[in-house]
Amino acid sequence: MATSACLGRLNGKIALITGSSSGIGRGAAVKFAELGAKLALTGRQTAYLEEVGKECERLPLLITADLSKESDTEYVVKTVIENYGKLDVLVNSAGILAMGSIEDTSLKQLDDVFNINVRAIYHLTMLCVPYIIQTKGNIVNVSSVNGIRSFLERTKTTQALGRPGTTEETANVIAFLASDSASFITGATIPVDGGKHAMCPR
Repeated sequence: MATSACLGRLNGKIALITGSSSGIGRGAAVKFAELGAKLALTGRQTAYLEEVGKECERLPLLITADLSKESDTEYVVKTVIENYGKLDVLVNSAGILAMGSIEDTSLKQLDDVFNINVRAIYHLTMLCVPYIIQTKGNIVNVSSVNGIRSFLERTKTTQALGRPGTTEETANVIAFLASDSASFITGATIPVDGGKHAMCPR
């Protein structure tokens, strides 16, 4: 469990978290709110965003947006700065998954995944970097394996801890990386996978 002694330095920081309406993004939003951050949450489903907003201790700024659209991404950053005047933390947590193989998927599916999982992250980061530099803030990029039932069952044998992780466990790591406690960590890839990386053959 993240402790206030370690992570309390998020208090008052302005954090933009994408993919906040579900999964890891939702968990990060609740954790950041618990640690005192002022939040801007974005996702594609307004109703789900509102549910997350109710879970947060302080009412966050909710922005419904499709980050695969350049105009929406620009709108998100503009709205955050207009409302808060600065940005300390960007958490890129939005992501989608298309199931299938090269034999039964389409180029549209490839484009959809690339646009959200790669292009949107690049574009949003590009727009946020000037503000992050001003505040000497942090950017945390999240990638994950989606919660597929068969995969979750398989983790019992492929991960050292023998179980899938929880969103709160991942959110704790994101919160640490976004805090001043991680001031000497940069450009690092940190697996939060229950030891799976240590068990896979190289």
